[in-house]
Amino acid sequence: MASSPRMVPFEIIRGCRVKGISVIGTGDILHPEWRQMWQDTPVDDDIIVVPTTEVEGSGRVHHLILLPDFDAAQDLARRLGPMSSDMNRNGRPRVPLSGEEILSHVHAVGGIGGPAHAFTPYTSVYAVHASLSSCYGDEPVDLLELGLSADSRYGAGITELAHVPFLTNSDAHSPEPSKLGREFTVLSLDRADSYGVLSAIRQGKIVMNVGFFPEEGKYNRTACSRCFRQYTLQEAISYSWKCPDDGGRIKKGVAERAESLSSGIISERPPYLHVIPLSEIIQRVLDTKSPATRRCRDLYLQCIDKFGDEITVLMKTSPEAIASVDIRLSHAIRAFREGNIILHPGGGGKYGSFEIPDL
Repeated sequence: MASSPRMVPFEIIRGCRVKGISVIGTGDILHPEWRQMWQDTPVDDDIIVVPTTEVEGSGRVHHLILLPDFDAAQDLARRLGPMSSDMNRNGRPRVPLSGEEILSHVHAVGGIGGPAHAFTPYTSVYAVHASLSSCYGDEPVDLLELGLSADSRYGAGITELAHVPFLTNSDAHSPEPSKLGREFTVLSLDRADSYGVLSAIRQGKIVMNVGFFPEEGKYNRTACSRCFRQYTLQEAISYSWKCPDDGGRIKKGVAERAESLSSGIISERPPYLHVIPLSEIIQRVLDTKSPATRRCRDLYLQCIDKFGDEITVLMKTSPEAIASVDIRLSHAIRAFREGNIILHPGGGGKYGSFEIPDL
């Protein structure tokens, strides 16, 4: 749903090479036709494909699942299928089971899992439950996905998460490199396959998390879901979570939710690098209405042709080298690497925005 018709395995793999992604999750792997499409798509050794899915359990909580191979995906589909009314037509099937029951099935087939976008006001574990154990019981939680509106700082002060690895993931509705891997996790692998990926996550072998400035997320701050006016937590409580301007529901922001869960004792986490998609930086540099304009695409392709892939441009290429392509782009990339960005936080369902000074 709501995806480009080009969002098929072959195009996704091609987009990964332009972006610089070497491990990709399939998403929606419990859907039989989508699973078959991936099994029928040849993939070279430079890309590791991990069967993944998100399911909606009881309480409308979303759970992220990673599996070691397609056989495990088929086994999990057989286990959960009889309890789901929409597994054959919904990429994110609904399964009327608790988090504990879902992860029990996942572990039985050799997979790992945990809460998806854990702090958002809709369909997240902390929107419904006061603790992980309330959702997952005694079943081990292998990972926690931060979501676009949070970074590692948001979970590092929550005591029960001290030993849970944080993943930075982003779903994609288009195979364009600007949409793939907007957030990603750098892992230290002992073996270059899906089993190695799952093992690295289990052991917490995360080198770096890379993702948006959390203020760019559409649920970062507490805000009205209708007019998007932002409120402090105290204001929202005083208004009984109803916007005085238009009567819309005020939704608790990720920043406030994480703060209310934190104990103040901060666990050590891998570095978190905040990035902005290259196409969006180019859009600001060229001052165009869309990153899809011809001028933006031409400059994007110049960078890819010269430096290899987008992630290399964003993370590794020196500003001096980038200046040989475009001096303004060099200034912009240096600015976000140094955190010299003006952020306008999102909330209530409206994405935040950013400015790069002195462009």
